[in-house]
Amino acid sequence: MAVRASLACFPSDAALQESSGIPWGVAVTPFSAADERGSPPATGDEGHLLPRCESCYAYFSTLCPLHRWSWSCAICAADNDLSPDASARYARDGDQDPPEMRSAFVDLLLPGEEGEAVPAGAAATTTTTPVYVAAVDLSSSEDFLELVKSALLAALEAISPGSLFGLLTFSSKIGLYDVQGPIPIVKNAFIPPGSDGTLFVDLEDVMPLHSFLAPVDSCKDRIVEALETIKPTSSWEITATASEVQDHALHYARGFGLAMDAVVNYLCSEYGSTFELARIFTFLSGPPNYGPGKIETRSDGEHNAAKMPGSDHTFISVQTNFYTNLAASAVQAGVCVDLFAITNEYTDLSSLKVLSVESGGSLYMYSNTDESTLPQDIYKMLSRPYAFGCVLRLRTSTEFKIADSYGHFFPDPQYTNVQHINCCDSFATYVYDFEFQKDSQFSRKSSPPILQIAFKYTTIVHQGDTSDDVSNSISRSKFTLQRRLRVRTIQYNTTANIWDLYDFVDPDVVLTILVHQVILASLSDVLEAKIWLRDWLVNAIAQYNKAYKIVRSGGTGISDIDVDFIHCSQLQPLSRLVFAFLLSPLLRLHGQVHWKHQRFGKLYVLH
Repeated sequence: MAVRASLACFPSDAALQESSGIPWGVAVTPFSAADERGSPPATGDEGHLLPRCESCYAYFSTLCPLHRWSWSCAICAADNDLSPDASARYARDGDQDPPEMRSAFVDLLLPGEEGEAVPAGAAATTTTTPVYVAAVDLSSSEDFLELVKSALLAALEAISPGSLFGLLTFSSKIGLYDVQGPIPIVKNAFIPPGSDGTLFVDLEDVMPLHSFLAPVDSCKDRIVEALETIKPTSSWEITATASEVQDHALHYARGFGLAMDAVVNYLCSEYGSTFELARIFTFLSGPPNYGPGKIETRSDGEHNAAKMPGSDHTFISVQTNFYTNLAASAVQAGVCVDLFAITNEYTDLSSLKVLSVESGGSLYMYSNTDESTLPQDIYKMLSRPYAFGCVLRLRTSTEFKIADSYGHFFPDPQYTNVQHINCCDSFATYVYDFEFQKDSQFSRKSSPPILQIAFKYTTIVHQGDTSDDVSNSISRSKFTLQRRLRVRTIQYNTTANIWDLYDFVDPDVVLTILVHQVILASLSDVLEAKIWLRDWLVNAIAQYNKAYKIVRSGGTGISDIDVDFIHCSQLQPLSRLVFAFLLSPLLRLHGQVHWKHQRFGKLYVLH
């Protein structure tokens, strides 16, 4: 768990923080294997025995004063009793100390919990199988499909042996591939025109799920053979008689919405027995134009922001809520969707992105096939370890609080500052913005500021081959499912000196906070967001010059202002970074404003 603060030395009060002009917050990468200095957590079992504060529910850590029969919470200072078993646990000496006594950064195994990924009463580890499904758009070109085939070959190399893999295609019909026989077989389910969101037949009836999901280790060659049979709809034999005009039109249909809805329902038909999380990586060559979830395609001129009602700097509104509802179904079913769009057409990813964002997946946009890095990107994505069914909670000591939070999570409907994450890899980063509680400050007499981040998650652990016969070429790898709790408690220094504050600025975190704030503001008005960012930089330069008292007038009466932060190396990258952000496609106006959300996929920062 890496935690980086924009101001590694916290300001003593709100006035100092405001006068610095620098945002105050942290960027948290909860599933990184080590902290920001490269130190791994202390690991162990019995995570359910970790004491919690009866007042604020924070976890016990090395920063908590420990007494014979009680302990004091580092977050809220409340006193808590220790049970006799806990007291004996913390009375151990030397190497027998539990992990939470050896480090403020721990990762502990949990037993099964009711309502969580592991069923109640189960062991801390259970057997499972990773599931991956590729969904390929056939209403595309030969170049598109060649690129996708290369990407899927890379994906097969990246995923673990023993995983289950399914291949499907979509156009005006959904094609399911059975690659477990001597030759690959495809069976189709047609998407009816004017469909109300249902197929004539369920995919389970078209092909049983156990036939569709094939073990990669024993079926890789036939999966490759199946990929070679995939052809774009433009190459299909088309008869041009007048009576078959409708059939001709269906060859260019892209029924993405109903295909994804049907696949999600298909995968959850055996949820909990075959797998705990399925990842769908879907490849789009243009906007969905057929069936539920259809996107109205218009020319770039029609998408010009100046032609939209209201402010001519407002981002184009979402066309449909179909994908919002589909994302909710995917999360409920334990399905993560990664979306790869390879197109220079307007595809309305502002509507589609919610499917990947809220399900815990990634969104990638490529303007053409020639310069695409799709195979490399999908290999890196699938090679990374990932967690799912995650719950993230950040607690602060009493003097300050969370002002806002940003990231691909959805808030808990009951508890504040609790975020749920469907799928999270080792680079996924979440950002928190801080502010002081009313009339609060850090003084010499008060306790130092403390953060505690708790991250509860489930992960799949590869345990090796289950076969005793090493010569058996179709042996299956064994995977176990672990529910774990990762807790990190950090104490920060404070300063009342603005020069010390500047010396401990992390420009990468500052820019990360600004990016999230500006993107959020740009949803209402792009121009206002751009002006706000420019004004922020002007104010930061002014506050820096005021602090160092380096503004002076020469004989010409012209002020000499340091805009390069020459007295503070930590601030020097900011002008260049903000200037690049101002010129980026994210803040481009008018005809190109719609690209803003198309290009803003999962925000991987600080890696």
